[in-house]
Amino acid sequence: MVESRDRVMLLIADTAARCTEEVLTVQPGGGRPPGYLERALPRDLEMLGRGVRLHTLYQHTARYSPGTQEYVQAVSAAGAEVRTLGELFGKMLVFDRATAFLPVWDNPDAAVVLREPSAVAFLCSVFANAWSLAEPFSASYTATTSAQLQDTIAGRLAGGAKDELIARRLGMSLRTCRRHIAELMDELGAESRFQAGYLLALRSASAAPPAEDPHRATTAP
Repeated sequence: MVESRDRVMLLIADTAARCTEEVLTVQPGGGRPPGYLERALPRDLEMLGRGVRLHTLYQHTARYSPGTQEYVQAVSAAGAEVRTLGELFGKMLVFDRATAFLPVWDNPDAAVVLREPSAVAFLCSVFANAWSLAEPFSASYTATTSAQLQDTIAGRLAGGAKDELIARRLGMSLRTCRRHIAELMDELGAESRFQAGYLLALRSASAAPPAEDPHRATTAP
């Protein structure tokens, strides 16, 4: 564990300078802060210029961040691939499938630097699964991303999550989150969050495939 933010940034810069093949990045929480993007852009362009592959995952809500749009446009032009997903499993930075930087849950200035091969390989497999489900980054929502976002909100609402938690998990403002919830409740004809959750649970149950009878004969005709 490295507890100094300055030390963390130095280690990331040093590892990036020695990276030769690939960088995997997961950035949850919507659009990235301008200061972060300003520091990351020169480093990422330098790696891309050396032939390093860069794969980055954002949440769908990052599509409406002007700063993130500019960053993505710049790195994509240099060969990076950027995709988005409704929810992400956590922040992560992996260089050459050998060194991973992870956040420390109770200290935003600290990081865990992980080099154990099996643990890093596991993180890369989790990334690959999320990457396969993600959509290419664009400056607006597509029909697919809009549907994913609504389904995610619906699932959280049906589970009884509060507006603040849903907004935080999706990387959006509380006001935007409440607007989406209001639209969903209107679509369902629900007059309360409890009723909306109940109706969503019924909808999910009716959409699920019927359970197969284990005693039913399976002999082909």
